[in-house]
Amino acid sequence: MFLSPFSTLSFIKISSLKATSIFLLILLIKSNLLRIKGGLIGALFALILISGILVSTGITLGSLFYAYKLRTKNNNSIDSEQNIEAINI
Repeated sequence: MFLSPFSTLSFIKISSLKATSIFLLILLIKSNLLRIKGGLIGALFALILISGILVSTGITLGSLFYAYKLRTKNNNSIDSEQNIEAINI
């Protein structure tokens, strides 16, 4: 059997095709991993923002409720004092 003089060229073509396909596969896997990592980081950032909004809303509602309770307590004590003063006169 005779060896073709172009057998080295066909070997180079096949090996370069294998190397290119492996390189593209590595890039594809890398891009998928980067996309997943970016999604996880984005989801974590969104979760932090939403929890911050919920905490600040809860603090605001709690302080408003506390101020309302203090105001109604002071109004009741002022009304009772006025009634007592009116009785004493």
